[in-house]
Amino acid sequence: SKGTTMPLRVRKSVAQMVAEATAEIETLDVEQARALHGQPGVTFVDLRDPREIWREGGIPGAVSAPRGMIEFWIDPGSPYHRDLFASGNRFVFFCAMGWRSALTTKTAQDMGLTPVCHIEGGFDAWKKSGAPVESVEPKHGGSKKS
Repeated sequence: SKGTTMPLRVRKSVAQMVAEATAEIETLDVEQARALHGQPGVTFVDLRDPREIWREGGIPGAVSAPRGMIEFWIDPGSPYHRDLFASGNRFVFFCAMGWRSALTTKTAQDMGLTPVCHIEGGFDAWKKSGAPVESVEPKHGGSKKS
């Protein structure tokens, strides 16, 4: 009847997708990530939405690459390609809790970007460990520095 909707039955849950990705990628715990932070040839990539970064802060020196653009930024054939991803660096992806970064790390690896890994527990685990955090201001005008 009209107006009755059936609940969506997904073929594969997000939890399954993350578990499958995690089985095929390198996952760092916070201590391993902290040991790599600031090393030459290592780039930390923050996949969170800019609003999350402005609200929560970020890992010092991390590059912001919103997850919705990552494939386009990685692919040299894309009009949105970013040279950073052709640098040969080791990329350490992170998000808030580690789910988006697990999926992104698997995608990047499938595209041929290596070496790539992600941080288990994401920025939340990083922050809880007492690792360095910096505040990040919006780049557009109108923001006040205190």
